[in-house]
Amino acid sequence: MQITILVSALAMFSWLVVVGLIALAVMRARQGRKARGTVTGIIVALVVAVLLNTVSAGLVFIQPQERGVVISAVEAGGYRKDILQPGLRWVIPYAENVKTYAISKSTYTMSIAHLEGDIQGDDSIAARTSDGQEVYIDASIIFSLDPAEVLNVHIVWQDRYVDGLVRPTVRGIIRDAVSHYKVNEVYSTQRDELKLQIEKNITVAMDNNGLILSDFVLRNITFTTEYAASIEKKQIAEQSAQEAEYVVEQRIQEAEQARQVAEGSRDAAILEAEGRAESQVIEAKAEAKALQLIADVLAQNPELLNYRYIEKLAPGIQVMLVPNDNPYILPLPELTFDGNE
Repeated sequence: MQITILVSALAMFSWLVVVGLIALAVMRARQGRKARGTVTGIIVALVVAVLLNTVSAGLVFIQPQERGVVISAVEAGGYRKDILQPGLRWVIPYAENVKTYAISKSTYTMSIAHLEGDIQGDDSIAARTSDGQEVYIDASIIFSLDPAEVLNVHIVWQDRYVDGLVRPTVRGIIRDAVSHYKVNEVYSTQRDELKLQIEKNITVAMDNNGLILSDFVLRNITFTTEYAASIEKKQIAEQSAQEAEYVVEQRIQEAEQARQVAEGSRDAAILEAEGRAESQVIEAKAEAKALQLIADVLAQNPELLNYRYIEKLAPGIQVMLVPNDNPYILPLPELTFDGNE
């Protein structure tokens, strides 16, 4: 590239020298002075300028991210069949010129936001779903020219392929894809599937026209004001239903906890009652056994009960009142008195 700039600069400088020498020759002629040497200088400078200008017209530098299409007046069809690859190239001066095309990736954005898209203002894609709802799609495509198809793109589109091919093709494909989905599928359940379908169709369309799709970005989906309001109401209703469901679930859990606590209390009461009953049975059995033992002992020793009765009486009692008209609880031993008492 620096060589072509240098040659162009030298050619321009040579023409300036030619103009200067001509002006000098005219001035000398008016003064009546000889201009033979000046004329010779003009001829030499003119030849050098023509040569440098010719070389400048024939030298072309192709950048690494570019390919060149040679428009030729000497080739059949008006162009060379082979495109120019990166580097310093030579074309026929004055008979050929080069149209360069970038093959690096480009991004084209269509957005509802006024300053985001390639076209200022609302450039979103209005599309209608299968159930009749209108949606607005924001999208970006990242694409590039196929290096092997640069010549065909030049012949068919020249440098109008973005506005003449990419933009209308992408917008048409998006509208057609959206028309196969319901509105709720577009923004929720089938959004990924919709994106993949659009990307597939764009890839095929671009491939058929010498372009390569690198990525399709489904940036945003918006709705009409009325439908957006209905979606908001639906979401609020769903949130309210979820909250109510949560409250019901919480109440069910609380009731279950209360039931489990009641069951635990009941089981504990039952266990406690069973324990008391079992304890009473054991005590009753023990008492019955003790009574049986006492009865056995009394049966063998009938006087033992009187003995225990007397033993329980306070040893310091001197006088004991007994009823005279009721039987004794226990038979008292008969007392015998001798005549001296």
